[in-house]
Amino acid sequence: MRWPLHSWEYIVEENLRKMMNRDTISELGDRLYEALRSQTTMPPLTEQFPEISIEDAYYISLHMINRRVNDGEKIVGKKIGITSEVVQNMFKVDQPDFGFLTDKMEYSNGTEIPVSANLIAPKAEGEIAFKLKKDLVGPGITEEDVLDATECVMPCFEIVDSRIRNWEIKIEDTVADNASCGVFVLGDGQADPRDLDLPNLAMKVFKNEQLISEGLGSAVQGNPLTAVAWLANTLGQYNIPFKAGDVILSGSMVPLEAVKPGDQMRLELDGVGSVSCSFL
Repeated sequence: MRWPLHSWEYIVEENLRKMMNRDTISELGDRLYEALRSQTTMPPLTEQFPEISIEDAYYISLHMINRRVNDGEKIVGKKIGITSEVVQNMFKVDQPDFGFLTDKMEYSNGTEIPVSANLIAPKAEGEIAFKLKKDLVGPGITEEDVLDATECVMPCFEIVDSRIRNWEIKIEDTVADNASCGVFVLGDGQADPRDLDLPNLAMKVFKNEQLISEGLGSAVQGNPLTAVAWLANTLGQYNIPFKAGDVILSGSMVPLEAVKPGDQMRLELDGVGSVSCSFL
C-alpha cells in the first residue's frame, strides 16, 4: 500500500506558526483544485495577496493535493522544481520548491499525451528520476544517504503546467500550485547511480527530431543528489517522509520547452537510456 498523504489539518496542528487565515488557505487550495479540474487559470496569488509567504503557499498546496487524494489519486512520489539557475532565472525566483506526484500524473514511455484533457500551458523538462528502495526521513539526510536509499535512476520528462494566468508566477504562486505539476513520463532504462558521475551526466533533448538543448547533472544544484537530499530535509520539516517505492524527480537539467498538440519530445541520458512522448 502506498503511504497516504498526511492530512492538511494534522500538518497544520503539528506546525503551529503565524500563518494566513485558515479559511483563506482552504479557499485558495479549493480554487486551484477547481482550476486544475476545469483547465482554467486564475490570477497570481501574489497579486491578490501580496503578503502571502512561502509557508502559506505550502499549506495551500497541501490542501489542493488532499483534494486530489480524496478523489482517489495515490501519492507515488515527489518532485523538486526550479533547481537549475536557468529555470530560476526564467521565473525570477531564487530557490527550489517541491510538489507531490500522483498515479494519475504518470504516463508510460512513448505515450501520446492528450493536452486538451490534461493540461493548460504545458512545458517539457528533462530530468533524472530517482526510485527509492528504502525510506528517507529528514532532517539530517546527506547525499550518501540518498545514494544508499536509491534503487535506480531513470530518464524522465516532467511536463509542468500552471493554473496561474500566463505563467505569471513568483515562488509563492508555483509553490501553492503544487510546484506547477502537470504530468510525467519515465523512461524504461535504469541505472545504479553508484556507477554514474551524476554531476557530469549528459542529457540531450530533441523536439520534433531536432536537438534543442543539452545539459549536465551539475545544472541541478551542482549535483542531483544535493537536490534530493534538500527535498528530504525540507519535507522533514513538514513531517513528510520519502517512502520506499517513491519516485523523486530531481529537477530540470535543461531549459523548459513549451509544447503543443503535434509536438514530439525525446531525450537521451548518457549511460541510462532515453524517454519520449508526443502530444495530441
